[in-house]
Amino acid sequence: MAQRPMGARRATAGSAAALAAGMALVIGAAAPGQAAPAAAAAGARSVPNCGAPATGVAGTTDVERTTGITGTTGDAVMAVGTGSAAQKLSYSLAPEAPIGLWSSSNVTLRTPVSKGAVHLDVTTQGFIAASLMIQRYDEKSHRWLDLNVRPDSGDRPNTGRFSFPLSVAAGPGRPTTVALRVQAIDRPGRLAVTASVDDGHGHTYRAPTRNAVVDRPTTTVTGWSRGTGLVRGGAAKEFALTVKNTTKRAYPALNAGYFAYGQSGSRAVAPKDLVLQQYVPGRGWQRVSLVPGGCDPGMSAELIPTAKTPLAPGATAVYRMRLAVAGDAPVTDVDAGVTVGTGDTSFSYQALPFKIRTK
Repeated sequence: MAQRPMGARRATAGSAAALAAGMALVIGAAAPGQAAPAAAAAGARSVPNCGAPATGVAGTTDVERTTGITGTTGDAVMAVGTGSAAQKLSYSLAPEAPIGLWSSSNVTLRTPVSKGAVHLDVTTQGFIAASLMIQRYDEKSHRWLDLNVRPDSGDRPNTGRFSFPLSVAAGPGRPTTVALRVQAIDRPGRLAVTASVDDGHGHTYRAPTRNAVVDRPTTTVTGWSRGTGLVRGGAAKEFALTVKNTTKRAYPALNAGYFAYGQSGSRAVAPKDLVLQQYVPGRGWQRVSLVPGGCDPGMSAELIPTAKTPLAPGATAVYRMRLAVAGDAPVTDVDAGVTVGTGDTSFSYQALPFKIRTK
């Protein structure tokens, strides 16, 4: 199942995918450097979080403070210093693009461009190109702006072109670098990007293709099996969600949630019908509130954070839970599951359906 920013997924009553969308009700706003969700055709796009940057840290640039990506300026300088002075265009891309995190990229021009355009032609493996976000940093407004994307014809969903207009008086001795950032919001795979520039004088220059691995932390659920049944008024079922950061990047805003949906005739399963608890070290078992899903009769809950923030590479977060059913709950099948994400982007979803029984 393709993952989308939780706030961008549209609900379809009764489907597990729609229940995951309900997590938008309880997951907080995007963290600094993350993008806020917005629905768009042919895939989920985003609007940059363009509020005031976080408190400055000595030695960081405006780009670093705004994005949360360190090394952006260093990447730009490195790109300027590579290749010969006659090179017209160079492009850099971080080798890893973990889902839900911004990864640094930039384009460096060494030729004048007059009312021209820069194009980034992307090819994806494992996810659709429409679920990719690319933004450029605008020096005048100090904001990250979405790149224009060519509409997908539908026959090649793994390709796309992102573009932006450009006019610069660059040359071999005075290169101009445009800071970019890339974020994948779907599934793991690979990404290839080929940058080119139309200089406005009838010339097109291309840079070598750059590749990146799109990955995500590993999530596993133990203690829950297919065909699980819970008796009304009976004992709680204990299970656990484990998240291990198997990427090379820290996840600064890790969050996890639980959701459920069930209906028997005109009677839907309501938050009062389920008792969800989570074990918190030093505090014991704590009740976790389930929030109704608005017009969707489903429900969702934000789990209590259990790990240090950010979740460092190699670190693990464990969410121990137990679920019980109230004595007057309807007898029905329940679509339920857990989601894991960062900021407002879900990078993992796992279904945990169960039956409500009388005995």
